[in-house]
Amino acid sequence: MADVAKLVETTVVGLGYELVDFEVSGRGLMRVFLDKPEGIALEDCERVSHQLTRLFTVENVEFDRLEVSSPGLDRPLKKEADFVRFAGAKAQVKLRMPLSGRKNFVGILGGVQDGVMQLDVDGVPVDIELANVDKARLVPVFD
Repeated sequence: MADVAKLVETTVVGLGYELVDFEVSGRGLMRVFLDKPEGIALEDCERVSHQLTRLFTVENVEFDRLEVSSPGLDRPLKKEADFVRFAGAKAQVKLRMPLSGRKNFVGILGGVQDGVMQLDVDGVPVDIELANVDKARLVPVFD
């Protein structure tokens, strides 16, 4: 599946989008989450879906269903660039190994320096190594 993931990433990036995530389920379902600075519209999903379907046919990639969508308001944060891009946004972070006895944090993303992210948790800065992040997502804020 690593080869398929690389094909998907190359195609999505070549079309001018960012590949946020790629998932494959055991039942032949492939999910592609993409983004671009101005947001994703239905036409973007259709364009990428058609292109990937043609690519999978040419490359003999077996799948039963392909879903292409935006990452949503609770976008996952996977790469260091994601943490930098969304500095100032609220995020939920789950760690692999506990930090000060905790694995789950919610706070405002600060900067990233030397692989360490700063998260403001209720006014207290917490330094978290990106290598210790298991999962991170934006938390939608509705005013």
